[in-house]
Amino acid sequence: HPGLSSVPEPVDVVDVFRDTEEEPAIMEEAIRLGAKAIWIEEGVLNEEAAQRVAEAGLLAVMDRCRRKEHLKLFGASK
Repeated sequence: HPGLSSVPEPVDVVDVFRDTEEEPAIMEEAIRLGAKAIWIEEGVLNEEAAQRVAEAGLLAVMDRCRRKEHLKLFGASK
């Protein structure tokens, strides 16, 4: 999808794989669409944008890899 607004179904989690400069606009769109959480991938930090998301009531996860976190919780699948 070219952007969050083009997703036809409700969006619960927005997983951001963009440069730090692009994050604020993505996060504002996620807030407008009623997303529940923003996940900012490992190596990308934007405290100001994460604060805005948290103030809007969304869960904000920063600088974490979803795959690594999944492996920590559930281990490797067989």
